[in-house]
Parts: sequence; structure tokens; C-alpha cells
Amino acid sequence: MSSKLQPVFCPVSQEDIRTVCDMMEDFYAIDHYPFVPERTMINLSIFVNNENLGRLWMILLAEEIVGYVVLTFGFSFEFGGRDAFLDELYLKEAHRNQGIGTQTLKFIAKQAGILGIKALHLEVEHHNEKGKAIYGKSGYKAHNRILMTRMVEA
Repeated sequence: MSSKLQPVFCPVSQEDIRTVCDMMEDFYAIDHYPFVPERTMINLSIFVNNENLGRLWMILLAEEIVGYVVLTFGFSFEFGGRDAFLDELYLKEAHRNQGIGTQTLKFIAKQAGILGIKALHLEVEHHNEKGKAIYGKSGYKAHNRILMTRMVEA
């Protein structure tokens, strides 16, 4: 990749959240996830103002915003302490299949080490064969568990 441009990862600030929100809307549309812009803007504001929740970076290539990546923090006794979810990794369509996703995964792994994270987790859609292959090559392993979710009402 020496002749190719390398992605640059910029922490998202309050001024960037509209840009990220717009990319999130595009990302969620891929698999028809529900998307509420107003709620997302509020959550982005909360997230970028509290480093205890995780980290959010925009991905730039030659000063052009090409995507974003979100790392959210947790804690696991099973995995030895602080863990994190690679919650979202999105690249605009024109910038896929160029190695940027792989470079982003390397960046996240390095940041995780710096942040004292013991294990990284992620979800991938069953139909996303390309994603599963890239994640596997980057050291992520599938296991015989099912992620289950329960929404909590206040």
C-alpha cells in the first residue's frame, strides 16, 4: 500500500456531528435499520462529550471525509477487563474495496492497545461475506454464541 494514500483518523468534535449523522443515515439504510436523525444527533453529542463512553473518528483520505468508525467501551470478567465493541465502521461506497477498511481495523487494534482494552468485539450481518472475511483476516473470530438484545424502557 505504499503507493496508495493512507487514511487519516480524526476524532469527531461537536462541530462534526451533523456530518457523521448524515453518514450514519446512509449506513443504516444499507440493511434497512430504523434511523431517527434527531435522536442520533443527541446521542452523538452525548458520546463525543464523554470519553468514558468510547471514541469516534472520521476517516479521511486526502482531506476528504470517506467514512467513520465508532469504538464503544465496556467491561468483561470473561475477557479480562476493559473490552470494547467496534460498534460501527462505515465507508462511503466510492471508497470501498481499496484497503481503507483493513487500515481502519489496524488503527482500531492499535488504539485499543493504547486504551488498555483486552478484547475487541463486533457484529457482522450474516449476509456480509466480504465483511466476515476481512474481519477474520484481521484477527476476529466467530464463536458459538448468539448476541441477544433487550431494549430497556425508562
